[in-house]
Amino acid sequence: MGFFTNNLAESLLIIGLILLVIEVAVLGFSTFVLFFVGLAAMVTGALLYVSILPDSGLGALFSTGILTIVFAIVLWRPLKRMQSSVSPKKAQGDLVGHQFVLKDFVSPAVSPSYHYSGVNWTLISDEAIEAGTRVEVIEAEVGAFHIKAVNSSQ
Repeated sequence: MGFFTNNLAESLLIIGLILLVIEVAVLGFSTFVLFFVGLAAMVTGALLYVSILPDSGLGALFSTGILTIVFAIVLWRPLKRMQSSVSPKKAQGDLVGHQFVLKDFVSPAVSPSYHYSGVNWTLISDEAIEAGTRVEVIEAEVGAFHIKAVNSSQ
């Protein structure tokens, strides 16, 4: 505890940085609490370092608390707006676009399996597709390929 109080500014900078890393890297910026506290700790550490604030634990605690509230009030709405403006488009993996020739008949009621890349995939289609037809994977989910027939004129 002596090291922390003797090096209060540096300790707060390190603690603030650790909280920011946890918020962004571990929690994926899903909660803003650690972000606000980490930012406040870093600003308090910087203010202590340049001797704007007195070098005391109580002053540092008070400053960190006040700055956390200020950052929360000022940044809450912009961060929430940024968080909610995520694209609804699904991520497209390497399996989407894979083409192959069907060995079995596929329909909405019949879902045979297809062995690819060491995995048996269930084939799902919204329409009936005859065996021998060239198909393309339009969506891949766990253990299932959604497929459609490929036009032969391409």
